[in-house]
Amino acid sequence: MADTDTKEPTQEAAAEANPQVKMQIVGQFIRDMSFENIYAQKSLKSEGRPNIAVQVALDARKREEENRFDVSTKVKIESKSEAGETFFILEIDYVGIFHIENVPDEQMHPYLLIECPRMLFPFLRRIVHDVTRDGGFMPVNLDQIDFVGLYRQELQRRAAAQAEEQKVN
Repeated sequence: MADTDTKEPTQEAAAEANPQVKMQIVGQFIRDMSFENIYAQKSLKSEGRPNIAVQVALDARKREEENRFDVSTKVKIESKSEAGETFFILEIDYVGIFHIENVPDEQMHPYLLIECPRMLFPFLRRIVHDVTRDGGFMPVNLDQIDFVGLYRQELQRRAAAQAEEQKVN
């Protein structure tokens, strides 16, 4: 006969112990964008392949509504000739509004700055592509961004700044 006191945990009990993370993109929008077409303004001559520099910054903040967050991906793209003349500068601040549930507090910060930007990235990539193409240039197709690496770099930068601040004080 089977012992009725030793039961295996049911799926329902496991689900209650580890609730499923819920994430929904409530909205997304361009908070700010600037495209400076210096090439057209100065009638520069394009020779050779341009050098493209991309900078990415991430930010997140809690909204007043429960479980709602703004996650911002700021991208600056600068295209220069081999001689160093700037062809264009594109700056965009792309924001997603997220509804997130069941993420532990200690994991929320990395979740906001890794998973949320990853969800927005295809939309941001398309905007960058279209704006640069419509500006008269070969479209810029952003490479995949390592959001985990960016997050780690930011943690290291903050730790170094905090250590430097402690040395000064």
